[in-house]
Amino acid sequence: MRLYGIRILEKLKRKNRGNAPLTNAIDALIKTIEKENWKNPNELVKSRSDADSVHSEGFYFFNIKIHRTMIFIEFEDDRATVIWAGSHKDYEKIFQNNRNVIEKWLRAHSWIK
Repeated sequence: MRLYGIRILEKLKRKNRGNAPLTNAIDALIKTIEKENWKNPNELVKSRSDADSVHSEGFYFFNIKIHRTMIFIEFEDDRATVIWAGSHKDYEKIFQNNRNVIEKWLRAHSWIK
């Protein structure tokens, strides 16, 4: 699977340069996404138990628990796109742990219509 938006993850890694467990977990996520070719959401969640489907159009949050980091990715066909990454605190501030707020954010940023 092709992964786009890696620069968002690279920025997160630079910001947390001294946190080796977090940077290793991000590298592992990148490697898994690039290696896998999931055909359906069940395969994705089976492979990555930290994945949470937040919208029916293929949007998932990954909860990197090592540092309570959230990574928001869209999966479509044979590609994945990182659209947001940040701390769990940032996630709560922006998305308020609410799927309706997530959908509004996706619409506001032209990810869905």
